[in-house]
Amino acid sequence: MNSVSVIINALSVEEKKNFLAELKKKNKRHDTKNMELFKLLESSPNIKNIDVVLYGKKAKGALHALNKRLYDSLVDFIAIKSFEGEQSEEMEVFKLLLAGRIFFEQKVFKVAFRVLKKAELKAKQYALYSVLNEIYYTRIQYAHLDKNVVLENLISDYKLNKQLLNQEENLNLTYAYIQNRLKNAEADIAKVVDSAFSKFNVSLENGLTYRSLYKILEINNQRANLDRNFYMLLPFVEKVNNEIELAEPLNEKYLFYHIQILYYVANTYFRNKKFTASSSYLDQMHQEMNKQNKKYYDRFLPQYTLLVVLNLNYNGNSAEAIKILEEFEYSKYKQQLNYVLDLKLMLVVLYFQQDRSKEALSLFKESTHSDQWYAQKAGIVWVVKKNLTEIMLYMELDDLDLVESKVKSFRKKHGAYLKSNKENRVLDFLSLATHFYFNKVEIDKELFMERIKKTLVKTDPVNEDLFVISFYAWLKARVMNTNLYQTTLQLITPNLSID
Repeated sequence: MNSVSVIINALSVEEKKNFLAELKKKNKRHDTKNMELFKLLESSPNIKNIDVVLYGKKAKGALHALNKRLYDSLVDFIAIKSFEGEQSEEMEVFKLLLAGRIFFEQKVFKVAFRVLKKAELKAKQYALYSVLNEIYYTRIQYAHLDKNVVLENLISDYKLNKQLLNQEENLNLTYAYIQNRLKNAEADIAKVVDSAFSKFNVSLENGLTYRSLYKILEINNQRANLDRNFYMLLPFVEKVNNEIELAEPLNEKYLFYHIQILYYVANTYFRNKKFTASSSYLDQMHQEMNKQNKKYYDRFLPQYTLLVVLNLNYNGNSAEAIKILEEFEYSKYKQQLNYVLDLKLMLVVLYFQQDRSKEALSLFKESTHSDQWYAQKAGIVWVVKKNLTEIMLYMELDDLDLVESKVKSFRKKHGAYLKSNKENRVLDFLSLATHFYFNKVEIDKELFMERIKKTLVKTDPVNEDLFVISFYAWLKARVMNTNLYQTTLQLITPNLSID
């Protein structure tokens, strides 16, 4: 898929329609093939020999030039639409700033100060620190002409804004630093995050914006996902949420960040088995998704649905959870492919938990891409979960040959990665599951359960990650010959010990 295909795939139906309409207006000749190329790439992004299809003969040079012109037109279209919509506040403030500077040059000072004051108020409203910096710089430059200004107060405002601007910049540096270290498979994620916060002087106490709080929460959520320590993350999330609730009323500019923050909060409560609190924040998230004419509704619906389904399933409402997943319009949300893949894998797991293994296997067979493709789209962790679930499924179906080959393949593909990332419990789980599968007749169940518990349950069971408990529950249900779903629910019930 080339760059033009990728851009076309990212456009909504309405945006595609508008782009083609604008393209048609610009076309001065009737034989221009840019619209035809657009439609070809939209319907068949991986089409071969496009030049032959378009021109009836080989014409690589002409196709390259046409593709380049279409690419430039798409980029211009997206940029213009972005300025018309998302960036309207910044553009309005910039225009006021430029107008103020022109009035100063024309020596219309009274109007210039009035315009700059208006620009300052709008920039503060939307936390546009970089623009505010320019506004204060201009006001200070001409302060000697303003009889009403107190220079010391103006300088104080300038310095305070400078601190906020530096804070935003430091957070961006922190975010980039952590992402780079994570990309390089840094082993100790906790140390990476802590050192980054210290290195760039970032903390919650600095009075951060919604955007800043979102980024900090995103970083720490990623940390918890890697080490599965959502119990330790919960106090931090609650602190961030308190900061948000104590902040000034949310303006429309930060709606995107607020929705994502609510998701992180809901997810953290879910992973800590606090389903009522999680559902409450999901309700708030859904309310925010409906704002601004549902501007972000489709963007967040897949991840919202995933967390809704998880809460329902682990709160004993598996039938409702399965129904939601069976009726979900997966093809409509290709732009959120990672969450779509999570939803499909979740349906496999839910079938699995309800002893509907054949239906789960049928769904698995729809996954026709290679592990490498899935790793690029959803990440290596998703691929590990998929492959591990597949092994468990073949154990359920008692397919000995496939169990042997899949286990061998899993160790070969993922063994080194799991060890280097201190994911030894995954390999321990696989060893225990495989050992039981091949030796279930002669195994002493009580002794084996003790061995499983000592190997897999590393923390206080009450604080153990919900997904870790789910894998433990499957192994316990198979060893003790109990119902998998009921066993899972019993083990995740707060204040009950794992035994």
